[in-house]
Amino acid sequence: MADDRSALTTLLTSAHPGGTVTVGQVTRLSAGASRRTLLVHAVVDGTPVTDVVQVDQGAPPGGGDGRAGMATQAELLRRAAAAGVPVPPVLAVDTTGVLGGPAVVMAAVEGETIARRILRDDAYAAARAGFSRDCGRALAALHAVDPDGLGLSTGDPLVGLRASLDAAGEHRPTFELALRWLDTHRPPMGAPTLVHGDFRLGNLIVGPDGVRAVLDWELAHLGDPMEDLGWLCSVAWRFGGAEPVGGVGRRDDLYRAYEAAGGRPVDRAAAHWWEVRAALSWGIICMGQARRHLSGTTPSMELAAIGRRVPETECDLFGLLWPDAWRAALAAPGTPAGDPDPAGGLHGRPTAAELAEAVAGWLSTDVAAAVPQLAFHLRVAGNVLATVAREARLGAGQAAAHTERLARLGAADDADLVGRLRAGSATADTPGLLDAVAADVRDRLAVANPRYLDRPALEAPGEGS
Repeated sequence: MADDRSALTTLLTSAHPGGTVTVGQVTRLSAGASRRTLLVHAVVDGTPVTDVVQVDQGAPPGGGDGRAGMATQAELLRRAAAAGVPVPPVLAVDTTGVLGGPAVVMAAVEGETIARRILRDDAYAAARAGFSRDCGRALAALHAVDPDGLGLSTGDPLVGLRASLDAAGEHRPTFELALRWLDTHRPPMGAPTLVHGDFRLGNLIVGPDGVRAVLDWELAHLGDPMEDLGWLCSVAWRFGGAEPVGGVGRRDDLYRAYEAAGGRPVDRAAAHWWEVRAALSWGIICMGQARRHLSGTTPSMELAAIGRRVPETECDLFGLLWPDAWRAALAAPGTPAGDPDPAGGLHGRPTAAELAEAVAGWLSTDVAAAVPQLAFHLRVAGNVLATVAREARLGAGQAAAHTERLARLGAADDADLVGRLRAGSATADTPGLLDAVAADVRDRLAVANPRYLDRPALEAPGEGS
C-alpha cells in the first residue's frame, strides 16, 4: 500500500483541498511494527510541496501496546501547536484506511533527526549550545497542553517495568535491586499532566537555529512531567556525548529554562528518580529487542546485538545508585581468563577466538570500505564477532568467578539471588552483595563492550550538572 499512488493522491488531496495533486517521489522513512512513515514529494497546482504521511499498521503481534491512535496523535499535535510546542503542522487525518490503516498527513519540517550529525556537525554548533534551553521551553509548553477528552492512559510507572522484566525470562540482580530502590524511593507526584513519553534526540527535528519540531507522540500519556525530563537526560539518549541533556547540555540550563517557561519547579530528587527509571527501562527494552530475534518474530543481527548492551545499563544503574561499589569493582583486578584451551589443543591454531577476531577485523575494514551502503550493518557484524571472541577468551574464567561469588552469598544461581531480592531476604545492604553484583557487571562489560569500562562513571546529578 505504501507505493499506491492513487491512495496517496486521494489522501494528499484532502490535505490540500481545492488543488490538483500530482504525487512524485515517495521515500519510506520507517517501517516499524506499528507505524509506517513516508516522505512524499508532490506538486499542488504547480507548486512543489513535501509532506510526511504516517500510517498506523495496528498493534505489534501480541496485542495492544498502549500507543495513542493516529486520530489522537493528530489532535495532540494540534493542541500542542496551540500551546506553543514546536510540532509539524497537521494537514489531514484519514480514518478510512485508504493506505491500509488510519493515517495522518503533516507538513514536512526541514532539519535533522540523526543524533550523530546533530552532536558532531559544525552546522549544528549553535543548536547544541541552546539545546537544553530549547528543550526546557518545549517541555514546559508540552506539559501545559490540555489532555481532556483524549482518553490518554495513566498508571503506576513501575508496574509495566516489572511485567516486562518478568516476561524477558532472565534473572538480572542489578535490575531487581534497581526496581526495589525505585519502589522504596518514589517521589510524591502532583496532578498529572500530558507526558510525551519519548522526548529525546532522534524524536526531535533540529536545525542550525535549534529545535524545530517534536515528533513521535504515540507514547503520550498522563503522568509526572518529571518523566520527560528524566528520559531526556538518560545516558541511553546521549549518543556518546559527555553532557546529560542529549549529550550536549547541562541539567541546570534545562531546569531553569523549563521553570522560566512556566513548568513546575523541578525537584532534583524526583528528576533523579526518573533518570534511574529511564536507565532501567532502556535495559529492559534491550532485553525485549533481543527476545524478538530469539523468538523468531523478527530475525535480526542488530536486535541480537542489542541484547548484549544490557550490561551497559547495569553499569549506568550502579553509577546512579551505588557508585562506590562500581568504583571498587573497577579498581579490583579483572577476572582471569581461565581459557580452557589457550593453545588450540585438539583444534589447533587459530583458536575460535582468533578466528572470530580475524573475521571481525575484515568486516569492519576491507568489506565496509568496499560496500559503503552496508557499512553500519558490517560494523554491527564486526562488533558481534568481537564479542564472541572476547567471550571465548574470558568466558570460562568469568563463569567460575561468578559461581564463586554466588556461593559466598549463599545463592545457588542468579534466579535464586533474584528471588531473595524480590522477597526482601537479600537487599543492597547485605554484606558483599553489591560488590559481587558489580563485579559480575564489570565482567559482562569486559566481553560485551570493554570501552564502556573506560568512560567516566555515571553518577547521580549534583548542583551545576
